Amino acid sequence: MNLRELQYLVALADHRNFRRAAEVCLVSQPTLSTQIRKLEEELGVTLFERSPRNVMLTPAGQDAVARARRIMHEVQHMKEAARRLRRPESGTVRLGVFPTLGPYLLPHVMPLIRERFPELELLLTEEKSDPLLERLREGKLDAVLLALPVHDAQLHCELLFEEPFFLAVPSRHELSRRDSLSMEELSQLNLMLLEDGHCLRDQALEVCHLSGAREKSEFRATSLETLRQMVMSGVGLTLMPALAVHGAAPVPDSLHLLRFSDAQPSRKIALVWRKTSAMEPLLMQLAGVLKSLPEGLLEA
Repeated sequence: MNLRELQYLVALADHRNFRRAAEVCLVSQPTLSTQIRKLEEELGVTLFERSPRNVMLTPAGQDAVARARRIMHEVQHMKEAARRLRRPESGTVRLGVFPTLGPYLLPHVMPLIRERFPELELLLTEEKSDPLLERLREGKLDAVLLALPVHDAQLHCELLFEEPFFLAVPSRHELSRRDSLSMEELSQLNLMLLEDGHCLRDQALEVCHLSGAREKSEFRATSLETLRQMVMSGVGLTLMPALAVHGAAPVPDSLHLLRFSDAQPSRKIALVWRKTSAMEPLLMQLAGVLKSLPEGLLEA
């Protein structure tokens, strides 16, 4: 048994197709098939159920794949640790970020990161929070930017900043004549929210629960920019995080933003990585840079 065979095993488990797994591993399909059979013979168990249209893991295969992933992660960590010892601030960091944060935060922090780590390559992945966490646990990402809380004892969460929410209303709405409102007043409103799967939806629902506000159930948006455009068109109201307010283009005349005069709803943003990561010293330094947001960016 060798690492190459474990790579084939994991690839086939991921893709459930011999042809696609072989393409990913840059080998021929017969080569991959032969190596999988040799591995099954060596272990004395069947790892995959094979049919003309489907490949499924057996219970023994599920256990073997889980162990193979851990072995490959440890090997990768060994390589990363050796490279970091030679050149701690060079190499590649695979960073994940969720869609309602990335477009508004990254333009402000990327120049700071390039200045602080001129030899560092950042490979960015934008995805919803749950898939990002899964890829982080599998070792496919080195760190992710997420909204807290994150419930996983195997992960380290380094708090970066707390981002307040504003109420976005159309310029023709009666609230557009005001600069602020109370949480009690929010209870009288119906809000447009994102579709299921977005962490911003969960955060907005929590604000609704605390204030007594309700969701405008006949409409759910697929992106924060869709919500912004719907508010500007006069369709409804929504909550917007501060970076989406100040981090993009100037606020258009058709959109009016209100602060909260009492309790300030917000979300906490953290850089999250595996506690076993050999890159922890570098990631801690990266977190320090991410905390250095331009002055006023999180303010009203």
